Amino acid sequence: MADLWWIYSKPVPADGRELCTLFLQCSCITAVIGGLFYNWMFASLEYSWHLSAATAISFSLLLLLTLLLVHPARCVFSMIMPTLGTKQGRKLLFSTCVMIAVVNITPNIISNIKTILQLIECICKTSSDSLLNSTALLEKVSWEFGDAVQETVHSIYKPMNGHFRFSLLQNSSLIYQKMHLAGEKISREFLSVEVLVKDSIRVANRLAAGFFMLYLCFESTWYLKNYLTNLRFDNFYITKKLEHLAVDRKAAHLLVGSSKKLIRPTGLKLSWEEVVLCLVQAMLVTVALMLMLVVVAMDHFAFSVADTAVRRAAQFSAVPVTLNIKYKVRAGVSWIMPFLFQVFGRPSEELVLGDFNRTYHHHLLFSSAQCRISPPTPPNPSVLLVVGLLFCILYTTVFLETYARRLCRGIAASFFQSWEEERVLYLYRKLARRHRKE
Repeated sequence: MADLWWIYSKPVPADGRELCTLFLQCSCITAVIGGLFYNWMFASLEYSWHLSAATAISFSLLLLLTLLLVHPARCVFSMIMPTLGTKQGRKLLFSTCVMIAVVNITPNIISNIKTILQLIECICKTSSDSLLNSTALLEKVSWEFGDAVQETVHSIYKPMNGHFRFSLLQNSSLIYQKMHLAGEKISREFLSVEVLVKDSIRVANRLAAGFFMLYLCFESTWYLKNYLTNLRFDNFYITKKLEHLAVDRKAAHLLVGSSKKLIRPTGLKLSWEEVVLCLVQAMLVTVALMLMLVVVAMDHFAFSVADTAVRRAAQFSAVPVTLNIKYKVRAGVSWIMPFLFQVFGRPSEELVLGDFNRTYHHHLLFSSAQCRISPPTPPNPSVLLVVGLLFCILYTTVFLETYARRLCRGIAASFFQSWEEERVLYLYRKLARRHRKE
């Protein structure tokens, strides 16, 4: 492994064997990165498979040529891997979490809301249908009552027409049509809002992911540029070269006296500034976690409301309606009528012209088995598992960020060993001057 890394980090291969080894190393790296890049574009960013494949192949070929021919590019690419454990890598993971929420959690919430709207539409349609059927009952009652009024004993008291006419039933199809159009309009508007939100978040996530990826490369390049141009940049480590230099010059006490200000790159010790930075980053990750938990809670809440509404609607009982009609008609006499009754020899008491007493029953319904209601969609536990795993990785990268930066320095030192010796010599002279002042 040491020999392979030595060949990989050398500016120019010494012979044909090293050149072949370097080519195989770069080929394996680009094959793995190309596969990951394709999966990232197709599965996470939701590009088409042919566009993802073409982009991944082109990127792999370009990366192979760059790694094989450009020595600083190999160093930058090698530093990108540990840089994924820094805040730039966390931004990419945040982007992945957002995309997972958009693709899986948000449609589930919208589906449950649609179920609630379908249930409301079913209740409105069924209840209005039942109400219109009650008007049919009223029409039946009116005609029976009209017939009873017509069937009087004395034709002289018979009214011309005792029937009522209802025009509401003639507009029932119009009511159904308006309700259907209103439901279709709500569905179209809801679908357009859903598509707009998903497309907007997808485009924003793609732009953010591309920006974060480019910034990841920029940060590695920026680190290498500062490493090669600034002797003081990230130069406070007790490396083996510094220890050998201090021993050779018989100044090992410099490292002992400065142990509080210097740290070992392979040790677990963190400086106070590094601890504060980790805590701040952990707070930011916690804020993002709270926002994601709000989205997850909305998913569970929408499912709970939809499931409860569907179960309660299935338990709705019919409301009984009883219509009782009592109608009596009697003919009385006025002050002139007794004389007429005496002339014609008829009794003068009141005459019973009609007696109507009937009871009608009807039931008002609020739900029907004919309604097309999609069942509530429960939250996907695998999505929650993936999101939880990603946030565990995020919290891990918070505390590994310092060690990732140390690894970046070790990679740069292995690629540019002569410059690393200059940096070690500069740090040694700085410690010697400080020791003389003290």
